Amino acid sequence: QVQLVESGGGLVQPGGSLRLSCTASGDIFSINKMAWYRQAPGKERELVATRNSIDDTNYADSVKGRFTISGDFVRNTVYLQMNSLKPEDTAVYYCNADLWTSTANEYDLWGQGTQVTVSS
Repeated sequence: QVQLVESGGGLVQPGGSLRLSCTASGDIFSINKMAWYRQAPGKERELVATRNSIDDTNYADSVKGRFTISGDFVRNTVYLQMNSLKPEDTAVYYCNADLWTSTANEYDLWGQGTQVTVSS
């Protein structure tokens, strides 16, 4: 069994920072890509940032220059450093991973989500 566990959400004032973490556990052979998505109330889930196994990264235009995705795929972990947070960043943030197990099964996994609230 493989799973993703996220941590690091919370309440922060506008202009503040938070760091989210996501770790994959279980029978993992390799990770192709890890990503962060978010879903605000009444809105569809949207891609925030991705990082692949050769360290290529991509960001949504709304977070470029403020958020940084980093990771250590040897430790099956990805982070999202969020700076200069705005109220419109308020959402549930989900970790996503595309990985292979040692039994040659490919999984597209989702974490349980962590709430980020930006408010004064």
